[in-house]
Amino acid sequence: MSTFIIEGGHKLSGEIEPQGAKNEALQVIAATLLTSSPVNISNVPEILDVRNQIELLRGMGVKVTRHGKGNYTFVADDINTEYIRSKDFINKCASLRGSVLVVGPLLSRFGEAYFAKPGGDKIGRRKIDTHILGFEKLGAVLEYDSTKKAYRLTVPESGRLQGHFMLLDEASVTGTANIIMAAAMAEGVTTIYNAACEPYIQQLCNLLIRMGVTIEGLGSNLLKIYGVSRLQGATHRILPDMIEVGSFIGMAALNQSSITIKNVSYENLGIIPDSFKRLGINLERRGDDIFLPEQDTYEIETDLDGAILNIADAPWPGLTPDLLSVMLVVATQCRGSVLIHQKMFESRLFFVDRLIDMGAQIMLCDPHRAVVIGLDHRLPLRANNMLSPDIRAGIAMLIAAMSAKGVSEIGNINQIDRGYEDIDTRLRALGAVINRRD
Repeated sequence: MSTFIIEGGHKLSGEIEPQGAKNEALQVIAATLLTSSPVNISNVPEILDVRNQIELLRGMGVKVTRHGKGNYTFVADDINTEYIRSKDFINKCASLRGSVLVVGPLLSRFGEAYFAKPGGDKIGRRKIDTHILGFEKLGAVLEYDSTKKAYRLTVPESGRLQGHFMLLDEASVTGTANIIMAAAMAEGVTTIYNAACEPYIQQLCNLLIRMGVTIEGLGSNLLKIYGVSRLQGATHRILPDMIEVGSFIGMAALNQSSITIKNVSYENLGIIPDSFKRLGINLERRGDDIFLPEQDTYEIETDLDGAILNIADAPWPGLTPDLLSVMLVVATQCRGSVLIHQKMFESRLFFVDRLIDMGAQIMLCDPHRAVVIGLDHRLPLRANNMLSPDIRAGIAMLIAAMSAKGVSEIGNINQIDRGYEDIDTRLRALGAVINRRD
């Protein structure tokens, strides 16, 4: 198991550019299964989760050509249909969270797909009901294969899924993406109400439009997909990762440093910049860059009636849950108090025990809520030895260690590698003292 060794207390300076968006990459790479024609995707983040998904597609028979860093062409013209029914394939899918996104394309194009309960972060129960209910609305037949320990979805004798109206039980991002890809080759019109509308979903829709599908309602929670019998090839560029942008904002603030974050696609960041401003962080938009000046103190806002600030996740255009761990650790050294309310995942705040060990003043109210009392850099965090339980807690621990007095160790960093590309190398370029021990 690899470990990060971090010497805290070093100021950061310089420029850093976010990688391509992980969540978008997993969706659009899966969408290449919908056509036998070449699909070129650039700005692909070469992180563990994405590399694993690319290898999963290779195993299925997809021809993958890497033209250079982050630039790939996928040709799914010779899929091994026997392999995608095999136990080996299903077991591989079960170990990779992003594998859930290949189900919609395989079901729509080949009429059959197995749905293994996918792996990923240990952050509580993650429902698959939305995906399956959506496929059933399109006419798929569901049964459980006890020998393979997976659900089997098949298209009825008509040979194609049928467009249908559906009201999703939750605005699931992966659920919406999976259903959109299944509907792309369904017969007729599919209407999805309460659809997720994150920029990643909009990007997936833009790719499918270039591949020949007509989609209405981009950016809203009401989508209409006009299915086609055959999709063509296309080219696509992945957006910068908004979670990395937020992580870098948090790093600069906790270390009282000045950095510039380059090429952030500011118009696609939504409420993220304003949410950090509520923690007292002054950030400036400079074209498509964000400049963070050095500050002595960061004062948390209070509500107009004087009540403690409440920062909670919500479906887009609300605040993404993936940044609450970062905002929580930043708040530990701000001036004032804040309630962090993680609504979506019931285990994502348990890592605060490690921050309390470092001297942070945090009260964990329940699995979803934590009150943070900011120390205003009067009492710096102390170094600690920790294990990363998931991607977002891992980066929050890394941010804390970078500001702490002494040398910290973070184990199980493959969790961080799943979401952040060469993060140690990139942070050393800003002045951080961080080394990887394998």
